[in-house]
Amino acid sequence: MNFAFQDRIETGPARIRAAGRAVSRRAAERADALDREGGFPAEDVAHAHAAGLLTAPLPVALGGAGLDAPGMAPVLADLLAQIGRGSLALGRLYEGHVNALSLVLRYAEPAVAERLARDARAGHLFGVWNTQPQAGGLSLEAAGAGWTLSGAKSFASGAGSVTRPLVTARRPDGRQQMLVVALEAGTRADLSGWRAQGMRASTSGVLDFTGLPADADGFVGGPDAYFAEPHFSGGAWRFAAVQLGGIEAVFDALRTHLRETGRGGDPHQAARLGEAAIAVETARLFVTQAATLASDPEADPNRVIAYVNLTRLAVERAGLDVLERAQRSVGLSGFLAPHPLERLARDLATYLRQPGPDRALTSAAAYVLADAGPADRLWRDPAEALTP
Repeated sequence: MNFAFQDRIETGPARIRAAGRAVSRRAAERADALDREGGFPAEDVAHAHAAGLLTAPLPVALGGAGLDAPGMAPVLADLLAQIGRGSLALGRLYEGHVNALSLVLRYAEPAVAERLARDARAGHLFGVWNTQPQAGGLSLEAAGAGWTLSGAKSFASGAGSVTRPLVTARRPDGRQQMLVVALEAGTRADLSGWRAQGMRASTSGVLDFTGLPADADGFVGGPDAYFAEPHFSGGAWRFAAVQLGGIEAVFDALRTHLRETGRGGDPHQAARLGEAAIAVETARLFVTQAATLASDPEADPNRVIAYVNLTRLAVERAGLDVLERAQRSVGLSGFLAPHPLERLARDLATYLRQPGPDRALTSAAAYVLADAGPADRLWRDPAEALTP
């Protein structure tokens, strides 16, 4: 599916969904072969670019499909889940790309946003790299009239292949500055420590920026803008949407197995499949509502953060429940390659491990406890609730 530039400008929700299905299907076909050290999904990224997905989050005026607009959040959620269903590794990379463009559109000066939009249209893959190695992080150092970078980022998904990472760097005053750095593919990345159980094709390594110039024209927002709420915590719905896709892939592998083996009529198998279906739909409802709420500029920021935090935990719980039921139903064969469940389960189990789950849950609980209204008003405006 090759779209011309004009096609990408005119892409609507139906066409975006069709492009997502095409990219997801091809990614699923290649995923097993990429389940190895250094198995970056370069062809899938190129396919996503040709299908207009790398520019889809951009406004129409910048050559995109406007998926970052508030009313398009459910479409973006569906797209992220669709990509994750085909390949969680590709979904992780695409979610980072979407996240980076969202930050650029929110915080960058118009001229910077326009220049970076041109890079997206040219096929550059963006990402967000914030994690620091324990030995130190990335910092900005004065160099004449400009800046230079010193230090590294760790757990940098797509290291060596992401050519426009949005990073946070410590300023001399201690605050963090977002900036987009231009990198050459295949340089500066150390993938030797990425020996993960799953998500191998995400190539999440360490990248050393030392000595690279930091052009102030590439700065995105002011100091500490990256951590501004509710966007910092509220944006977590995007990775939950990708996780949803991985959960659905495991669910489909379970359902296919039961059909092909003729074991679906067993009451115990049927019960596990029914429970898995409940978990999948629970995750989907949470993700859809979180995407809608987080993209609403009028929503209470504290409500957004609390609901997205609950979504994180609801999706994690759904994923673990579906994994358990799928593995119990399929049995030992599901742990043996080339059974489809084997890699899907490893990738999902790995990607479900996101930072700070206990803090997310207790923070959401604190919001729930402090709200004096009835349960039906927790997540809705009073005018929308049924209770008088």
